[in-house]
Amino acid sequence: MAQPPRVAVATSGGRDSTALLHCTLAQARPLGVAVWALHVHHGLMAEADGWQAQVQRQAARWGAQFATERLAGAPAKGDSVEAWARQGRYAALARLAQAAGCGLVLLAHHRRDQAETWLLQALRGAGSAGLSAMPRQVERDGLVWARPWLDQPPEAIAAYARTHRLRFVQDPSNTDPRFARGRLRGPVWPALQAAFPQVDTVLAMAARHAQAAQALADEVATADLALVQQGEALRLAPWRALTPARRANALRAWLAQRLGLGAPQTLVDRLLAEALAGAAPARWPAPGALVQRRRGELRVVPAEALKAAQAAPTGPRQRPL
Repeated sequence: MAQPPRVAVATSGGRDSTALLHCTLAQARPLGVAVWALHVHHGLMAEADGWQAQVQRQAARWGAQFATERLAGAPAKGDSVEAWARQGRYAALARLAQAAGCGLVLLAHHRRDQAETWLLQALRGAGSAGLSAMPRQVERDGLVWARPWLDQPPEAIAAYARTHRLRFVQDPSNTDPRFARGRLRGPVWPALQAAFPQVDTVLAMAARHAQAAQALADEVATADLALVQQGEALRLAPWRALTPARRANALRAWLAQRLGLGAPQTLVDRLLAEALAGAAPARWPAPGALVQRRRGELRVVPAEALKAAQAAPTGPRQRPL
């Protein structure tokens, strides 16, 4: 007998994700869709045990399946707690969803979350990829991640929670000034709203414009890399023949492929200035790797491969006969 369709809801216990779990169950039940509440325990706050217990009780009372995972370890000294928690959370959610047989994971981000993300990325000097903020839907780790409420204002979610008398937790880290988003939500956002009442809508619209610009840049990069890339190498002669904007765009796309993440702007700037200037062998440091220029090509060499090559014995040289 075939299993019924399954959908997962990432549920922290806060207002937005609690409302999304409740709403998803109300919509899924008549369709015969099974709903899983996925909860990630970050292990950072004493209240987290109580939040996990509340989500588990609500899931049982409302008729949802429940799965949870506690993150192991802790942020290294000097690392961003926000980045560590975000990366660990999404990895844990992916594992939980796959184990539950859910191909779709719903996230409760709303329009103000999107606007805040755009502004934080802008303050970090991000390009169109960062300013794209959060996608409405994306496929990753063999799963579809969707944000059905991304266009909804937080006031609408608050009204839903009041109407259905939902119980939810208050996470004090949301307004903790030690974190960038907490500082934004403290004194900054109320002042922005007072001066610009449509700030949520306008910045969310800016994110959509950035998404369109990034999609176009990705299409152009794909076409250009087909001309300048050979295997894993970037051929310098056809790359130099591109216009400056397309040259930079292709370089970013090539570096993202080779490094597995967005390249630092400092590396992009150095390569645009220095890799174009000559043909002699040269190296530039990159995250976990080196970019090498040899024989008219750029290549990314992982740091581990370089260490292994340097440590390998060369053996005695043979005299020519």
